[in-house]
Amino acid sequence: MASDIIRLKNMTFHAYHGVWDEEKEIGQRFEVDIELRVDNSSAALTDKLKDTIDLYQVFDTVEGVVMNNKFNLVETMAENIATNILGKYKSSEVLVRIRKPHAPIRGLQDGIEVEIVRKPT
Repeated sequence: MASDIIRLKNMTFHAYHGVWDEEKEIGQRFEVDIELRVDNSSAALTDKLKDTIDLYQVFDTVEGVVMNNKFNLVETMAENIATNILGKYKSSEVLVRIRKPHAPIRGLQDGIEVEIVRKPT
């Protein structure tokens, strides 16, 4: 099996997650990257969308998790995204990276980032 990677980089959402009440009321920016480990050899030969993963659908899946749920922790959001992706798409591994560029932590200039890697069970 080939070890190809498909990436969706810097999907951006304004959502209402966090530990603090202000985060849940005002909301903030979340940036999400996804890496899917797939076998794209068929798609490369056929040039057909049906032979690969539809990235528009992956975006919709991520958007649904981020926008239709409330999480205290970015770690929980990442886990939910990974679970949803692995449940819907044929991938041997998914990496989910979430950035919270304006995390309310004194002295923090570039925000926080959580990265997880999951495989189908």
